[in-house]
Amino acid sequence: MILAGDIGGSKTRLGLFDDADAPPRFERRYASGDYPALEPLIREFLSAAAAAFDRPVRPQAACFGVAGPIEGQRVRVTNLPWTIDADALARDFAIPRLRLLNDFAAAAYGIDALRGDALATLQEGAPRSDAPRLILGAGTGLGIAYVARGASGEQPLPGEGGHTGFAPRTADEVALWQYLHARVGRVTLEHVLSGSGLMRIYDFLLERGVHPETPALRAEMAEGDIPAIITRYALERGDALARAALDLFIACYGAAAGDHALNVMARGGVYVAGGIAPKILPRLAADGFIAAFNDKAAFAEVTRRMPVHVVLEERLPLFGAARAACA
Repeated sequence: MILAGDIGGSKTRLGLFDDADAPPRFERRYASGDYPALEPLIREFLSAAAAAFDRPVRPQAACFGVAGPIEGQRVRVTNLPWTIDADALARDFAIPRLRLLNDFAAAAYGIDALRGDALATLQEGAPRSDAPRLILGAGTGLGIAYVARGASGEQPLPGEGGHTGFAPRTADEVALWQYLHARVGRVTLEHVLSGSGLMRIYDFLLERGVHPETPALRAEMAEGDIPAIITRYALERGDALARAALDLFIACYGAAAGDHALNVMARGGVYVAGGIAPKILPRLAADGFIAAFNDKAAFAEVTRRMPVHVVLEERLPLFGAARAACA
């Protein structure tokens, strides 16, 4: 049995698999912030699984995709006060084989396991089976990984690309950079392309007086999930300020995706994952993302040949971790 996990700053998803290419036999999602560390969460999960199966559960292999840089199979989770040590976990839970991966490297392992209905294509491109891939996704933060492909198979290349600098293209984006720089200093992609980034963009446009704010929206913000509220008002209510914020977010997202795709000539495909993309798919598909993705001057024809897909399966890192546990 395989124990797989997707460990993020806001949520942790665990699953038990008999076959890495089949759906999990048992799965649970937890609010990461409700636990002081990963260990008690795993204990609770294995106890629940044992009750469900009416027998003890003893995984023989495990892999956890973790939001953060892995150093010698040890990681401090980004946006969460957890430190995870693979050797300690393997010893504590008597798991013979256990590994840690960056969460987007784990997601990369899962791409080929996706069904056709788990992807929405934004740009067909002209894919090449031997070319590198890019996977990126905005959620609590921004994750980015490349995938090298060759005769020896696929090799995910994790990194911390979400913490690279934000490169504005337009006058509005330059003004956004200036607004953020005055508040945070060095402006990274994650300052813009994340749930909190959407909030910053909204506040920036509000301060500029682009559109008046809807009082009901502000009232809901005081009590709820602010990025989700902005998105709902943009998509369902056509709120002018919320829609302007979402559209600027999408333009910045597309531009960053195109920049990183050029880094590796990602003709193997660009996969936009993470928690935000599926929720804003109607606006992602409305040309703003792809227009910014392909806004590459002399290299526009190069990016137009890159396939671009939105990953609709939110469990991609979990599935990828299960496959990586067997790799």
